[in-house]
Amino acid sequence: MSSETTQTGRLPTLVRGLDVTVTAAAVVFWAIVLAWAYTQTWSTVRYGTVFVGGIMTVYALNETREAVEAGDWIDGAVLIPSSLVLITASAYFALNFEQVYLLRQGFALEHEYMLARLIIISLLYLTWREFGNLFLGLVVGVMIYAIFGDAVPGVLGHAGMSELTLLQATVTDLYGFYGQLTQLTASWIAPFLLYAGLLFAYGAFDLILRVAIVAANYIKSGVAQTAVLSSAVIGSINGSYTANAAMTGSFTIPTMQESGMAGHRAAGIEAVASTSGQVLPPVMGASAFVMASYLGVPYVNIIVAGLVPAAILVASIGIAVHYTALSDASSQEMEFSEFFDETLSTEQKVFEAFRFGIPFGILIYLLGIAQFTVMTSALYTVVAMVLTGILMPTVQRLVDSDETTPGQEFVSQVKDTIHGFRRGAIILAPIAIILVVISGVVNIFGTTGVPAKIALLLINLSGGVLFAVLLGMAVAILMGVGMPTVAAYVIVAILIVPTFVADFGIPEITAHYTVFYAAILAGITPPVATAAVVAAGIAEANFWRTCGAAIKIAAPLFVLPVSFVYNPAMVSMSLGLSTVVVGSLVLLGAITIIYGLNYPFRMKPGRTIGLRALLTALGVFVMVYPNNVVKLGGIAVFVGIFLAEKVMVRGLELPFKRGAGQ
Repeated sequence: MSSETTQTGRLPTLVRGLDVTVTAAAVVFWAIVLAWAYTQTWSTVRYGTVFVGGIMTVYALNETREAVEAGDWIDGAVLIPSSLVLITASAYFALNFEQVYLLRQGFALEHEYMLARLIIISLLYLTWREFGNLFLGLVVGVMIYAIFGDAVPGVLGHAGMSELTLLQATVTDLYGFYGQLTQLTASWIAPFLLYAGLLFAYGAFDLILRVAIVAANYIKSGVAQTAVLSSAVIGSINGSYTANAAMTGSFTIPTMQESGMAGHRAAGIEAVASTSGQVLPPVMGASAFVMASYLGVPYVNIIVAGLVPAAILVASIGIAVHYTALSDASSQEMEFSEFFDETLSTEQKVFEAFRFGIPFGILIYLLGIAQFTVMTSALYTVVAMVLTGILMPTVQRLVDSDETTPGQEFVSQVKDTIHGFRRGAIILAPIAIILVVISGVVNIFGTTGVPAKIALLLINLSGGVLFAVLLGMAVAILMGVGMPTVAAYVIVAILIVPTFVADFGIPEITAHYTVFYAAILAGITPPVATAAVVAAGIAEANFWRTCGAAIKIAAPLFVLPVSFVYNPAMVSMSLGLSTVVVGSLVLLGAITIIYGLNYPFRMKPGRTIGLRALLTALGVFVMVYPNNVVKLGGIAVFVGIFLAEKVMVRGLELPFKRGAGQ
């Protein structure tokens, strides 16, 4: 037997061995996370160092397995040393925590500085590997700016930073890469992503798809609406519109194309759906947790504040997708049998409702009513999900006459649970990497005083609140290129939000939601538009036409951040009548824009273009203008145009008109 044949035979064995190792590492990692959430015997700083080592172990093993399977031995050879550095660092800092964190603040031993250098190199490699050149350039640029700030002219210049000071700010003082964002990820975000992994493993998203397909049969734009629903729900959890477009788009885009929809429109719908998922409570792509931490308010308050804006966005996108599907003249009928071999019986539906409903109910009760901490609520939700996830199908086997025995079902669900632990760790790993790195960047910003300098620059450049908000949105979109929404939001929140609050009088929660909504625009804003790039690639469609379709569908999203500033009652941590009223009026403004840009008018091209421009401008005015009476006037104009189009162009007889004729 040749050495090449032997090598080929060993490869599957190595891959399987790595596969088992990844699963075992994920289970051990989650055992540590859940044990700490229950006992909290370590400080959050010490736990953060252990967390980084644990999640990097899972990430490196999984990525090495994929690299070996793809035959990329060089990638695997670099991944292992990088992960070993981070694992070693975690163990060292956890074991020597008192000396490093309490006794040696502001200086470190020589071998600790050397370890810090290796940590920075390893994290830069993982950052480049996961998020590409743009984000790597940002991080390296911040470090260069920190060291050579004395060479920067004007208001952005600073005294500069020595290499040792940079190492202290990022690593050895445990305030940088192991700082607040990392600790937040470890204690708040991680358990929720374990919950998401369990939902995947137990088939919750298949259940969502079943519901979407059934609902789609009652709506003319059924296929497209299914894409919106499934992508938005999953996008709320995974924290990356790019990953979501790749994950759900591989199913939804071909389905829309098979129904007769043009490729660029199908890709545009998926890009928007993946992007809009980032604003949906309760997870909001992990940004809700960070926002709650920055504002120092209960997490549930952030969710309440985001309900009305999310409802406006989802409703307007749903209507836009409906019009897009109609104007495309595609067949939007879906056959259930095309996706699933069998339907669920009434009994199965009841069991599934209890299986997923009980943990979710516990989460809502603990967070919203009992006011438990996020971490404790997530812990009990995960425990409940594991119990119902395993026991409900087992009990169901006792009730029905299925060929599978209860014992076999129990074993099968335990395997699914282990798979859910693994899936949760794999979902968490990229988010953890970028938040660890951003945590270091934020500490560098704080050390160099950049936020105060940005504030001065923004005041000098701006000609008022509107210009400042537009400038802030531009920065948020720029920061959102090549990185998840939560990372872009964090950077802009550090740099710009304090200026919005202190110098322009914008309420804190409004300022945070303004930059948060702006940060997600990068997914569909050319020339980068990463969500549109991925969706267009799947659809084999033109990138620019895809961006155009996405912008037409999500047009109100570009106006909402400005609308928040001029209508602060929309974003309120206590829902009241004023919030509902203003939110409803802004929604009607958003619908005016959607109607103007997407409705299939039956007019000559010149008239159609003029009407679309008029309605778009009217919708923007209604969404932004702060006076409710004026908003109502604008809405009355829209209603008049809407009815006139139906009567004059489509020949529709209004009920009161028929009554008058009789």
